[in-house]
Amino acid sequence: MTDWTVVGTGRRAWRPVTKPSALVALIGVAVTLEPVDPAVRAWMVVGLVLSLAGDVFLLGSRRWFVPGLVSFLAAHVAYVVGLLLAPTSPGWMLVGLALVAAAAVAAVPRLARLRRGEHASLLGPVVAYLVVISAMVVTAFGTAHPWAVAGAVLFYVSDATLAWNRFLTEHRRGPTVVMVTYHLGQAGLVGWLVQG
Repeated sequence: MTDWTVVGTGRRAWRPVTKPSALVALIGVAVTLEPVDPAVRAWMVVGLVLSLAGDVFLLGSRRWFVPGLVSFLAAHVAYVVGLLLAPTSPGWMLVGLALVAAAAVAAVPRLARLRRGEHASLLGPVVAYLVVISAMVVTAFGTAHPWAVAGAVLFYVSDATLAWNRFLTEHRRGPTVVMVTYHLGQAGLVGWLVQG
């Protein structure tokens, strides 16, 4: 995607166009395709629109980080509702729960560093966001569908990379990894709408 190139080459002047355009395109796909379940599609579109709002907020200065975080938190709530409307496999949901539990255990020392650092005021919102995105991953696993699972896991990887870059250690390729996994994750969730 164009945004990946823009991020990778550091041409930030183009980001107000390239970053939102990816989600606008995915929203367009989601509203025009023939979903397996229209109610599921409605919730997933809400999630996409809230994600677009989060993208726009995160284009701004650091003071817009929390509104962006809240937008994505609300998007994940919408995704959880949509995913729960699909038939659920308890066994696969347990697999997802084990995965996010392991990730949470690994995150605890990093969260402790956040609590002691200059971003201490963000600990509460970050923990709330971690809980909600973890619920989204668990419910995606519950669908037992590869598109939903891949989409949710890629989204999780994107946010983990973003948090690592912002709060711990900044890596030169970090922003590119964030956007590639984010867009592919969202595309996976959209693809699930017609595969479920």
